[in-house]
Amino acid sequence: MTKASGNRLRRDIGSYGAAFLVLNGLIGAGIFALPGKVAVNAGLLSPWLFLAVGALFLSVVLVFAELASYYEETGGPVLYASDAFGPLAGFGTGWLLFLSRTTAFAANATVMASYLGSLFDVLAGDTPRLIIISTVVLGLTWANILGVRDGVRAMGVFTFLKAAPLIVLVLLGLQAVSGSTLLPSADLIVEDLGSTTLLMIYAFVGFETVGVTAGETSQPRRTLPRVLVATVLTIGVLYFFIVLVFVSVIDSADYANATLVDVGRVLAGGVGAFAITLAAVFSIGGNLAGSMLAAPRLIYSLAENQQLPTWFGHVHPRYATPDRCIVIMGALALGLALTGSFVKLAIASSVARLLSYMICIASLPAIRRNASESVRQSAYRLKGGYLIPVLGFLICIWLLMQSKAESWIAVSILLLIGFAFYGFEKRFGLAN
Repeated sequence: MTKASGNRLRRDIGSYGAAFLVLNGLIGAGIFALPGKVAVNAGLLSPWLFLAVGALFLSVVLVFAELASYYEETGGPVLYASDAFGPLAGFGTGWLLFLSRTTAFAANATVMASYLGSLFDVLAGDTPRLIIISTVVLGLTWANILGVRDGVRAMGVFTFLKAAPLIVLVLLGLQAVSGSTLLPSADLIVEDLGSTTLLMIYAFVGFETVGVTAGETSQPRRTLPRVLVATVLTIGVLYFFIVLVFVSVIDSADYANATLVDVGRVLAGGVGAFAITLAAVFSIGGNLAGSMLAAPRLIYSLAENQQLPTWFGHVHPRYATPDRCIVIMGALALGLALTGSFVKLAIASSVARLLSYMICIASLPAIRRNASESVRQSAYRLKGGYLIPVLGFLICIWLLMQSKAESWIAVSILLLIGFAFYGFEKRFGLAN
């Protein structure tokens, strides 16, 4: 299997840190606005639809759990694709995921500024927006350069601050749940099922982040599969109860414009709305912290495997972090967030991510076949042969079929840019 030039990063991420990565990769800004958009088409069936989509998408997660059990190096999807299909596929996968994470980071930083502006008048306006975005991006960049432990600590704080209000909201809202909302008697009809499902998938992507940081995770081949599956299952159940409370508290006529902030307002007045708005801010903050921790490792992995110049593979002599990659990620995200030029990239990010998922799923047979006997025996082996991987692959295809042409055009342009860069480096031998 692909080997980097030796792991120079510290394994400072344990089970809790890995769980924070998965949780913050999945729970971002989406769940605070998504329930209403889904409920418009699915009504009282929305909680069960969330659960069903999560269960189906678990087939993709399970494949990544097995893939993670074969590796101890930084890179995740980059290594999977490289080992199965060669360095060009590995580069393309890493390039897509890096751009997807970076544009999502920029978009979420902007959303965080908007939420803070809605909380305090002094933070509204263009100048406060610039200051907030710059402070968040530069702060997370510096924290991650100082060490992976600081990045994990930041995620731990954000995780608590965003999870606690959501759990309280669920506990308060359960009193509004009736038998008719828990088990609705309505016909099992969901309007525009394709686009509705594609919308819901946004709440379940981002889990692949944890595999990227395997080189800094303690006992990654054992830790990552267990944490990945357990955390995704837990979040799926949490989503079910959040949406159940939403459809129980909000009138059906208000679904289209309602968010979880409105649920908080109904349950606990202004204090509840304020708490959920803060939870949204911290949720986005946790998502940003997870992206800043994982995305630079994609570029670092490409450099380690001689798919980018070795300049990108620099590790800080004191903090043992990929400092140059972190700075590049921070600078690019800051530029995109402040200029707004990231919008079309953000629209295409889901397509890019699903394409990378398909490449990784397709890599599983070769990785199984080429693994050493000792690695194969200790791997997190899926039951049922290739039934689960095939299901996950077909789900990704179906979701991609729901995407618009403009997303495909944007992804194609990005791929061409990336492959041109890759070809230039290989042609002039700068990666050697």
